[in-house]
Amino acid sequence: MAPEPLDLHHLGRERVIGCYLLETENGLALQDCGPTTCAPALKSRLAERGLELGDVRHLLLSHIHLDHAGAAGVLVREHPELQVHVSEIGAPHLVDPSRLEASARRLYGDEFDALWGELEPVPEANVHTVGAETLGLATFPTPGHASHHVCYLDGEGTLYAGDAAGVRIQPSRFVLPPTPPPEVDLDAWDRTIDEVLLRRPERLALIHFGVAEDPERHLAELRERLREWAERVREGASEGEFDAAAAADLGPDLAAYEQAMPFWQSYAGLKRYWEKHPA
Repeated sequence: MAPEPLDLHHLGRERVIGCYLLETENGLALQDCGPTTCAPALKSRLAERGLELGDVRHLLLSHIHLDHAGAAGVLVREHPELQVHVSEIGAPHLVDPSRLEASARRLYGDEFDALWGELEPVPEANVHTVGAETLGLATFPTPGHASHHVCYLDGEGTLYAGDAAGVRIQPSRFVLPPTPPPEVDLDAWDRTIDEVLLRRPERLALIHFGVAEDPERHLAELRERLREWAERVREGASEGEFDAAAAADLGPDLAAYEQAMPFWQSYAGLKRYWEKHPA
């Protein structure tokens, strides 16, 4: 049975940031949790299912970017028994998020607090490094969007994809690659798409936003658009030209896409990539 995303209504808009509630071999888990600004909406979505935060035993993080994991520390502070699972690279930044916060504040400036809210450390005792299996879910590295990204695959063929499978605001068919600075790696992301395809998932559970039931077509479009965007920046497109091309064909879903993955960030990430890897 396909999961349904819990819509976290980021900044009041539907279908921008979600997370997933799933049953594991050791109780209920959330796959990603959104930022602290979305914590009230998260609790509301749980209440609609007759649950509260204390009923959730685990938090399975794809990576530590604030739209996916920003609320982790605040949730653990409120529910101290909540166990947080994350990659080995990401774990230290949950325990001490000071560098993560400083970097994000440089990027977002005065908008940081309104977008993401409080960033609270997660006690080290609550943080667990993922291996090849996490609570009965196959777990594997999926770098490209971020070096520390991981995905989770359940026994029914649902891949909890984080950002590794890109952004697709359902029911739209357009798949866009979020490439923010500083860690985007085009070669690693290409290999990640290969790794996902090898596992033959039945569906992709996307944080941004919804469940894609056509994984092969979806991932082929992601790969093609990632190459297209990278080449556009490599050839010297301006930020304005890049933004205009990225926005083409999105129609009424443009605002949700741009909130989920601001085009200026994708441009900045690709520009930085080419500065580090001159063609």
